[in-house]
Amino acid sequence: MGALVVVAVAVAGCQRPPPRPPTPTATGPRAPADFVVLTDVDPRIRADIRYATAHNFVGRPVAGYTEPLCLLTRAAAEALRRVQSAALAEGRGLKVYDCYRPQRAVDDFVAWGRQPDQQQMKAEFYPDVAKSRLFADGYLGAPTAHSRGSTVDLTLVPAAPPDQATYVPGQPLVACTAPAGRRFGDNSVDMGTGFDCFDPRAHTVDPRITGTPRENRALLKRLMTVQGFENYPREWWHYRFTAEPYPATWFDFPVARSSLR
Repeated sequence: MGALVVVAVAVAGCQRPPPRPPTPTATGPRAPADFVVLTDVDPRIRADIRYATAHNFVGRPVAGYTEPLCLLTRAAAEALRRVQSAALAEGRGLKVYDCYRPQRAVDDFVAWGRQPDQQQMKAEFYPDVAKSRLFADGYLGAPTAHSRGSTVDLTLVPAAPPDQATYVPGQPLVACTAPAGRRFGDNSVDMGTGFDCFDPRAHTVDPRITGTPRENRALLKRLMTVQGFENYPREWWHYRFTAEPYPATWFDFPVARSSLR
């Protein structure tokens, strides 16, 4: 059982001790009625749903991500709409990387964690950490608050962002800790590391992150906190809506528009 606990994974920091064991709606094909597509609530918010693509730490689309959509509870989506308005007033906007995450995706991460030979994305996402240490060091864990539908991974972009670079599977990888301009050409502002960077430099207030990247992290945290989101200190991108409607339920419907009512 100890080994299973070690590899029960979701994305780093996207885990929090649950109030009770998770109760996923494993066979439920539909979301509760208050789930929405974020960009329907606010089309101004950009979406770059990495787990629906091959550009993530696993290196392929993750189970359950049928469409590249950000699904959230309406309460969380409306709060992000208010954050977006405040960000635009400061010359910035929001871009989301991940929102609701089905339990089957967490199970997929578990399976990936049991395959030590599957490390094709190491050079970008965990260049300085052994895969065998990702779980013990707290970069990966389960259950994940994302499966409750009110947690989001996101960044800031310029108010009029440039085009997003296209990731081509098999292209040369650059460490997520490399300086902006060398790492993957994400169209966000400089946050000091890339998204899903399994490294202490991704901690929100890591002392090595100074200047503009530190200011950008602080701005994102301020904007999100005002609207009721809480940051996970080990990940500058991870925020949970504290008034989440489902604090003790882990859902498993697919990330797809057809999952909504």
